Amino acid sequence: MSDPTRRENIRPGQRVAIVLKKDQRTGALTEGVVRDLLTKAPVHTRGIKVRLTDGQVGRVHRILD
Repeated sequence: MSDPTRRENIRPGQRVAIVLKKDQRTGALTEGVVRDLLTKAPVHTRGIKVRLTDGQVGRVHRILD
């Protein structure tokens, strides 16, 4: 399984499960397809921040593809 804390493992068009800001307390996951990578750093301990094709923004918790 690819590491969701490493930017190199995430590409636009990939299916991922993210944690939205509003869901950080519960850890509820939202599935979608990556449109943009928002984190510029090569590694982020809490997950790479992405924008999904539907406009939602969150940190990648799992890579589904």
